[in-house]
Amino acid sequence: MRLTRYTDLALRAVMRLAVVDGEQLLTTRQIADTMNVPYTHMAKAVTQLQHLGVVEARRGRGGGLALTTTGRTARVGELIRTLEGDREAIVCEGDTPCPLAGSCQLRRALRQAQEAFYDSMNAMTVAELVTAPTGPVLLALGAPPG
Repeated sequence: MRLTRYTDLALRAVMRLAVVDGEQLLTTRQIADTMNVPYTHMAKAVTQLQHLGVVEARRGRGGGLALTTTGRTARVGELIRTLEGDREAIVCEGDTPCPLAGSCQLRRALRQAQEAFYDSMNAMTVAELVTAPTGPVLLALGAPPG
């Protein structure tokens, strides 16, 4: 299964926030810069994560983003499913609908494979995504050169 760039950015943001201690807050700009992606794209992903209750934004001086408890314990497969919109792997309807749509084995097999992917990803929480070796690498990305 191929994830959209949007989902990729959202997952990167969640992973980056998962490795900082609870006292440290990061800005969307810091995450975008660390992940080497455009700020506007990261901002859209972070906004969606806020709406999902995965990320909390604190305003004002000393504000920033923090991963919520819900975000830390979120199952990766369900997060991906939500971000991707749980759409079909192939589209059989539309301007030129497939004549096999009502009896297609391929569509059913692809849907089963998609569910297997989500189930496999649900074996991990966001917190588990950032265990070694990933976590230390994420922390090093945000460290000033020294």
